[in-house]
Amino acid sequence: MSIHFRPDTFPLISSVFYRQEEEMPPLVGAELVQTPVQLYRYLLRCCRVLPSSAMQQHYRHAIRQGFNSHSDEDDPERIQMIIERAIADADWVLHKYTKK
Repeated sequence: MSIHFRPDTFPLISSVFYRQEEEMPPLVGAELVQTPVQLYRYLLRCCRVLPSSAMQQHYRHAIRQGFNSHSDEDDPERIQMIIERAIADADWVLHKYTKK
């Protein structure tokens, strides 16, 4: 038995599971990321958009640590999940710090 609901019925839940149309990926090229190395380079480029150098340094370090901790991953499905999650997290971080 599966549960179905309309996205507009539960706005908090729907905002988590459905991307809003006005939200764009943090930088152009997110849809082109296919490999871990491409993801790593993409995330480092995202750091350049952050407002302060301390934030940039913090997130560069976190990206490096995440890349090193998952370097032995060899399951293609798991790698794709990590890539999608990392892009979504980068989108969230950039939206948080560059919101006007």
